[in-house]
Amino acid sequence: MLKKILHKLEYFTILAQNKLTSKQFIFVSSVLVGILAAFAVIVLKTFAHWVFVFATYLTSNTSIFKFGYIKVLLPVIGILLTVFVVKRVLGGSIEKGTSQILYAVAKKASIIPKKQMYAQIITSSLTVGLGGSAGLESPIVITGAAFGSNYAQRFKLSYKDRTLLIGCGVAAGIGAAFNAPIAGVLFAIEVLLVDVSISAFTPIMIAAATGALVSVVVLDETVLLSFKQQQIFDYHNIPYYILLGVCTGFVAVYYSRNFQRVEHFFIRLRFTPYKKAFFGASILAIMIFIFPTLFGEGYESIKTLSENDPGKLLENTLFSSFRNNSWVLLLFVGLTMMLKVFATGITLGSGGNGGNFAPSLFLGSYVGFFFSKFLNLTGLTNLPISNFTLVGMAGILSGLFHAPLTAIFLIAEITGGYSLMIPLMIVASISFAISKRFEKHSLDTIGLVKKGNAFTSNKDTNILSTLDTNSIIQTDYLTLSPDETLEKLVDLISHSNQVIFAVVNENKKMLGVIHFNDIREIIFNQYRVKYTLIKDIMVKPIDIIYPTDSMETVMNKFEKTKVHFLPVIKNGEYFGFISKSIALEAYRTKLKSMTIE
Repeated sequence: MLKKILHKLEYFTILAQNKLTSKQFIFVSSVLVGILAAFAVIVLKTFAHWVFVFATYLTSNTSIFKFGYIKVLLPVIGILLTVFVVKRVLGGSIEKGTSQILYAVAKKASIIPKKQMYAQIITSSLTVGLGGSAGLESPIVITGAAFGSNYAQRFKLSYKDRTLLIGCGVAAGIGAAFNAPIAGVLFAIEVLLVDVSISAFTPIMIAAATGALVSVVVLDETVLLSFKQQQIFDYHNIPYYILLGVCTGFVAVYYSRNFQRVEHFFIRLRFTPYKKAFFGASILAIMIFIFPTLFGEGYESIKTLSENDPGKLLENTLFSSFRNNSWVLLLFVGLTMMLKVFATGITLGSGGNGGNFAPSLFLGSYVGFFFSKFLNLTGLTNLPISNFTLVGMAGILSGLFHAPLTAIFLIAEITGGYSLMIPLMIVASISFAISKRFEKHSLDTIGLVKKGNAFTSNKDTNILSTLDTNSIIQTDYLTLSPDETLEKLVDLISHSNQVIFAVVNENKKMLGVIHFNDIREIIFNQYRVKYTLIKDIMVKPIDIIYPTDSMETVMNKFEKTKVHFLPVIKNGEYFGFISKSIALEAYRTKLKSMTIE
């Protein structure tokens, strides 16, 4: 039955492609990709929600599972099952994090493997759904991108259209996950796509709106992260929002650096995948036993903190007898806040699958609550705790992902209005500035940077990183011997378009270079032409390029030397020249191909 429906849908899509213009077909495609991404969200979110409800029910209504014993067992099972599926079903490996989308767009012509349309759903459902301390948003984003890429491949669309539909899938995924279409659009543009023209916004907006609409219609509202309770913004609290921005900025740096440390620890750990999974899951289980709010995405605890009775957070924990003690609650929140990065790092490092999007919101809400609650308890002021809890999420999200606009509008949308826009802008911008000062790259891109694939807010760096130095090396340049006279050089100039020549010995070792502009006066003197040796007028090159140099390095060398040609040395021998004009033409061509219109 399902197969027949899919065949019919494919038939009508092919028919639409033949009847519509390319732009009209993209609009139709953005709707279809948005629907696919939304249903992926529905599957993931529903499964994770019901597992949480199941675990909470057993914890609250049984004696054997009291104090969160079920919450200890489930993450261990989830991470071990994830490793099993990866090894037995997915070929032994799975790529994690949204950085792979960036890499696919830049290095793989926007081709994302088919298995990513289901691999992320299965593995993240097992990991996060069964209590792993990570988020579902990164798997959602990857799945949406995979739908967009493979849809475009199926209908033989161009690179630009594939990239655009990847953006549509990403926007729809975020839009559906939070019922926040604006945030979905901004995330796709701010975090993932290198360059987008205004006209390309339309399909991305259509996809985001479609994803959000499907999510609202099909998904239970209680599953989504939303807040109805907030207080009116008071401008007298602006100094405190500034301080919160500073705090979230430094906490974002703390999270980023410690996450990397935990990740590297598990990479270096010489265990089998199952031993590594059991080792990491066991540590996570202990942490969840003491701090049950580390279980799963943690969205339920965020809602609890923003409501009138945050003490409910301590129910069914080892600290339940201190339920009404504000200082104990504050201590509990503070410790949970500091341990979240280790819980997430262990979850992902030991073999689980998920992302850092939900943990950033979790951490931000805890930072905002801790900050405002502490100041209130000291009697220094009387801050609206719910507001600071919500605004704190924007601060951490902005600092970790270097995406202030996404952070601002996401929190504005999930709070049901824009009354907190000013504090959101203050906190998100300050946090971003501080985080950027200490961590040049976002948490998602830092792995790519370490591998030499830098994707940053610097468009030039992004584009240059996609170019291959070897592709612009000209190896057919004529060469000279040091013992030849200028007569030979004049002959070569008269029979070629070269203006620069490498001087090499019999072993192809480069001894120097000669540029036509440097010998203009000499070549019109017949006597000097006849008796001047090449070795007498050659000069050492100002700089040298190696085939292993990145294009960014090549362009920096051109900028530094102010010359138009630089020689290339390979394995100690002369190999060819790179022309600055050809390098710039390659940059221009790549820029044009990556600009989505």
